[in-house]
Amino acid sequence: QVQLVESGGGSVQAGGSLRLSCAASGRTFSSYAMGWFRQAPGKEREFVATINWSGGRTYYADSVKGRFTISRDNAKNTVYLQMNSLNPEDTAVYYCAADRDRFGGNQNSYEYDYWGQGTQVTVSS
Repeated sequence: QVQLVESGGGSVQAGGSLRLSCAASGRTFSSYAMGWFRQAPGKEREFVATINWSGGRTYYADSVKGRFTISRDNAKNTVYLQMNSLNPEDTAVYYCAADRDRFGGNQNSYEYDYWGQGTQVTVSS
């Protein structure tokens, strides 16, 4: 069992930056690939980024490529999402998730095994 707690959300103006963190419980954090998803009001949850167990492989949604960076610190049991050049379309609840397929690359929410409670990101124009 893995428990995930996101933090770092908030309100920012367009063009600004935020860094989300997701702290994981348990001793097996490095056994999981990790992902970030987001869900805007009235929309389905969508993939944002994922990182494999070692941090050596990352994947991004086209909509965030070049603006967002996913990273992890296995010593701290934490995964991060650095978000730059934010725009109002990035407004959503952001969720982190753990995938037992540690090699990563999965972009469908059903492939993830554990989820955090989400953190709100609001970008104003």
